[in-house]
Amino acid sequence: MAKLARAVYPELLDSLPCDDPRAMQSRRDLQRVNSWMLQTKIMATMLSRHFDRTPKTILDLGSGDGALMLGVANRLAPKWQGVTVRLLDQQDILSDETRQAFEAIGWRVESVVADVFDYLSHDAATTDIISANLFLHHFENPDLARLLELAAARTTLFVACEPRRDHFSLMASSLVWVIGCNDITQWDAKTSVRAGFNNRDLSKLWPNQNDWVLDESPARPFTHCFAARQSNSASGATPS
Repeated sequence: MAKLARAVYPELLDSLPCDDPRAMQSRRDLQRVNSWMLQTKIMATMLSRHFDRTPKTILDLGSGDGALMLGVANRLAPKWQGVTVRLLDQQDILSDETRQAFEAIGWRVESVVADVFDYLSHDAATTDIISANLFLHHFENPDLARLLELAAARTTLFVACEPRRDHFSLMASSLVWVIGCNDITQWDAKTSVRAGFNNRDLSKLWPNQNDWVLDESPARPFTHCFAARQSNSASGATPS
């Protein structure tokens, strides 16, 4: 069977106003899909594996409503307390309920409404960890390479969990209607897999590779993981 070539197309959810009923339903759908993908467990495992102490700050790119990162935080909170997490998104859709849920587990949350390129280029301070949950696949390779270069200048640890691009994941993405996902989510699920990653896709785009330790591999059932840690810093070192 021929390999799936990477193809990036706009996702419907990104074109809808944040208060559109179909968009609101699709965001609820995504919480179920992320649970189905074991996304919070996978990201929490990646973070704890590659960072050996409690970070002071995490910048999460493309956070959306913050629900996915909240799930990750819930898994990490028993051993990571006092973390400040900055949730970056172009839309201001972080609810008071989600903000309070972060605070209830001992995490401080800051909402940043900005374009990721503008923020990383001009406004972002250095941070212990930059994470990306189902975000990098939105970008064509030239823009993605630029994003990774900007991220590498702001942290010593970058971790991403993205859709895995293969025929099995594509088949599974066509079945999200079974768990009640609407037409927006059904379209976007297939689109995200086609734009996803496999093998060494992200490693090839990471800048200054001799200065970093790269870890890229699939994670069951449908996820592709990537981590980049600066090789001249101990795990968990704070950027200077």
